[in-house]
Amino acid sequence: MPPKKDDKKAGAKKAASSGGGKAKKKKWSKGKVKEKLANAVLFDKTTYERMLNDTPKQKLITPSIISEKLKVNGSLARKAVKELVSKGLIKPLLTHHSQAIYTRQTKE
Repeated sequence: MPPKKDDKKAGAKKAASSGGGKAKKKKWSKGKVKEKLANAVLFDKTTYERMLNDTPKQKLITPSIISEKLKVNGSLARKAVKELVSKGLIKPLLTHHSQAIYTRQTKE
């Protein structure tokens, strides 16, 4: 007579392969969302006057600083810097293809 199969071993193998109790699926976070800036696309009279009066008094002038302080678009800040240079209110220190640095015009 052939030996009997042990059903207890087969049951133990099935329980081990299922991995125990039901685990909850990991929920992914949506990630951090940066706040959108509502910068102006065109100068209005007040910001244009502030640009002409306040910007030439600063020691360090870059388009990004103008954009941040006056809450204007980056392209508008670059145009403002070009206008201030053409008027002779600021002078360039370093011009690079990605960032330009200017300073106030000193009296000589």
